[in-house]
Amino acid sequence: MSNRRDHSSRNNLARAEEIQRQIQQISGRDLQLWSIIVLMVVVLTAGILTLVLPNLLWAQKIIHIEHVELTYLPQLFFGLISLILLFNIYLIGQKINLNSTRRALIHELMLNERLENLSLIDPLTQLPNRRAMNEFIPREVTRANRLGTGLTFMAIDVDGFTKINTKFGALEGDAILIEFSKMLKEVFRGADVVFRQGSDEFLVIMPETTEQQAESPIRRLQRSVEHWNLNNHRKGYELSFSSAVLPYVLGSDYEDILRSLERKMQGRKHAVLPVF
Repeated sequence: MSNRRDHSSRNNLARAEEIQRQIQQISGRDLQLWSIIVLMVVVLTAGILTLVLPNLLWAQKIIHIEHVELTYLPQLFFGLISLILLFNIYLIGQKINLNSTRRALIHELMLNERLENLSLIDPLTQLPNRRAMNEFIPREVTRANRLGTGLTFMAIDVDGFTKINTKFGALEGDAILIEFSKMLKEVFRGADVVFRQGSDEFLVIMPETTEQQAESPIRRLQRSVEHWNLNNHRKGYELSFSSAVLPYVLGSDYEDILRSLERKMQGRKHAVLPVF
């Protein structure tokens, strides 16, 4: 399933790049049309002046204008006007086609980006999902290594979620995850990114944050959970969570950090039982 999603993501990215290339080509054709318009205006102006100026000069110098020239002059003007009209019709048609194609490509690009964004968001909690996490972490690790700034990983799990889900039903389990996700969004700062890793598992990426600084949002989350329990004491259970924090060591393999964080979290979860 993961391979199919990755393949689909690569296809979407390739299609987005192709659409952007086609839009650039259309912009180039726009420039070509305007260049042709300017060139035709110059040519037609020069043609009209070629016909008109000599006759004006000859008239000012009282030079005799042959009868044949006077006879064919209106026809030449009519021909030039017809040529201008036909050329304008052609340019208008080309412009309409280009605008229509551009609108279609932009619409497809927006749809492509919307689908890509939807594939990175967990539909239940509206948090970035594991796929988004796998794309985001390498960029943050690269930035931390380049700038030498702190980077902290925090794992957060809902205690006893499986038992609560089994006893009170899937709808109640979904409601818990939704409420808990809202708390996570509220207690963490804007620079931090909260991901839903799995069922009741969340991961927080905290750029420019030390392990000690990560304690502050945990305390805020604990207060939010306690307040939630006071307002929902009739549900028959109390909500609680476990957390584990590990800082990223510059230059190390972040996957090793995540594995260590998972082992640390598992050790804490086994020591915690849900309160019914």
